[in-house]
Amino acid sequence: MARDGALTTAVPPSETITVRGAQLRRDPARESCFTVVHTHAELHLARDFSDVNRREKLHREVNNEIQSLEIGAQSLVDFPRAPWELRMQLARQCWDETRHAALFFTELRAIGGRKGEFPIANHEWGVVCQLASLPARLAVQNRSFEAGSLDSMRKAVAIWTEAGEEQMARATEAVLTDEIEHVRFANHWLRQLSSEDPTVLLDVASAMANLKHTVAQLSPRPEELSVNGLRLADRDLTGRTSVEDRAVADFTEGETNQLLQPRRDEPR
Repeated sequence: MARDGALTTAVPPSETITVRGAQLRRDPARESCFTVVHTHAELHLARDFSDVNRREKLHREVNNEIQSLEIGAQSLVDFPRAPWELRMQLARQCWDETRHAALFFTELRAIGGRKGEFPIANHEWGVVCQLASLPARLAVQNRSFEAGSLDSMRKAVAIWTEAGEEQMARATEAVLTDEIEHVRFANHWLRQLSSEDPTVLLDVASAMANLKHTVAQLSPRPEELSVNGLRLADRDLTGRTSVEDRAVADFTEGETNQLLQPRRDEPR
């Protein structure tokens, strides 16, 4: 299937941009009220649970969900001959992401926020949509980015609950439930497609190497500050791997253990 072009596309050079040596897909359209940026130093990043930082977090979540919708929709356009069942799952994901964006936007407005209040970055879109194969996009978007959100959202549910924000905790948990399914169907299809055509694994390996390079290029420099004065190198990006959620999302025990191993090796 991959050999006949059903799972590959051509991304025109005119649709890509280069940021700090990393090649990204050109940004999707945004309303004029938004300031679109490409580095962490141009973002407002939350460092406490103040009102402004709550608004920033929700503002960012709205754009993240819109990006996920756009990635799924772009893949439906780019791979019209992909298996029908896979295209249906991508279409359902688009519907899920639409609901998520609307849900977070409702919560944002409820606490006095507005669209365009903070700068936004479309990193996930830029990384994923410049990849030329559907398995590569599933590996990076669903199996990497969205799998990472299983961990961060599970943590967020606890944080919102502890802060007494029961509505936000319930909303986040509802979104998390859908995200588990998005990761699960990608795991299923990557295994099936690679069993039918082992060269799919080469696409996935190349995509993951590209992701590693892009993250390294776009990572904050030690001296950089966010627009609200947060020293970016001091941010704690570690978090607990949600073993239970990843199991439901059809990660094998061995795959999850690979994520846990570095943390087990850290000094106590």
